[in-house]
Amino acid sequence: MTTPPSPPAGPGHSWPPPSPQHPWAPPPGYGQAPPALNGFALASLLVGLLCFPPLGVVFGIVALVQIPNKRQRGKALAIAGLAVSVVMTGVLVLTAGRVATALGERFDRIGELTEAEGELTDMEDLLRGDCFNVPGADMRDNRPLIYKIDCAEPHHGEVTLSEAVGLEGAPGSEEADRHTEDVCWKAQDAYAMDTWALPATAQMFYFAPSRETWRQGDRQLLCVIATTDEEQRGSLRRGEAELTPGQVEFLKAANAVEFLVGRSPEEDVEDALPEHRAWALKVHGALGDEAKVLEAHKGRPGMDAAARATLKEIEAARKLWVKASQARTAAEFDKQGDLAMGAMSVETEKSLRGAYGLATTVPEWLEEWQGGPGGPGGGPGRAPSTESV
Repeated sequence: MTTPPSPPAGPGHSWPPPSPQHPWAPPPGYGQAPPALNGFALASLLVGLLCFPPLGVVFGIVALVQIPNKRQRGKALAIAGLAVSVVMTGVLVLTAGRVATALGERFDRIGELTEAEGELTDMEDLLRGDCFNVPGADMRDNRPLIYKIDCAEPHHGEVTLSEAVGLEGAPGSEEADRHTEDVCWKAQDAYAMDTWALPATAQMFYFAPSRETWRQGDRQLLCVIATTDEEQRGSLRRGEAELTPGQVEFLKAANAVEFLVGRSPEEDVEDALPEHRAWALKVHGALGDEAKVLEAHKGRPGMDAAARATLKEIEAARKLWVKASQARTAAEFDKQGDLAMGAMSVETEKSLRGAYGLATTVPEWLEEWQGGPGGPGGGPGRAPSTESV
């Protein structure tokens, strides 16, 4: 029998010796669960992005308070959720404000429904020749409520053009607005050709696409004659179907002159003399076209004297327009232009229109242009029919 060796002497030693530690043993703390993810942090991001942003802001703040206290994960997630919730809350507030404003305006309009007679109609459904009313007779609203009504009944407006059109320049720009005005003036002249027969309160309005509605595909232009200042019964329509061929020929030529006279360049003569000189040549040409019509009509019964008197004035006016087109200075242009305007008198125009069987009451917009060499009634007989709105 073998006897085991004696233990070594001295303190700090025991028998038997402890087993050596294995080199592959796990580090301290191995196997413990990681810190929990804070639920408010995740909820802040989800709620702020998908549901109700203000609540996401609250959840984000709660998460940032709890995470260090409870030693939880999710601080970055809570910050992201809080930021998203704040941004989405701002968007929500802005959208809600716009919706509230739109609804308020809509309710205001609904409160005015009893003020307009007729059948509520979409603006896009109006056709040329339709008459309508608007609440409060307010045509200056960009998109007023429209109530279609028979033209024999009192109404505020009458459609002269309703169709999809192209624009020159960006929607809402000065270039686009001027082009739209030109289109509507020509539409009105074709619809109510005898401009002297329009009531004094008649005005031209139009409703065109804005920048926003143009991007949404809106291409409709609505031109109207508005008579909101007083009750209007019956249609103002007096186009080719309501006139004789001779009247139509004369009015087309006369309205072309009237249109050009009323659409001079917008810039001052001092700043745009070449443009004004070119415009003077256009007026000269339009007067020449009218002279051709009168030459063809002067042999008709009752036309000779009035036609010859007008032709004489047209000849004098055309010579002055040529001089204006050749002006070297703004002062010279103004002088020749004023003389050209005064070369055609209201009295001669009245006689000619009477010979054609048209209206002979001098409209108010033309009376403002009187006061030439002949005194009242002797001033220029051609001028823009009214200022556009």
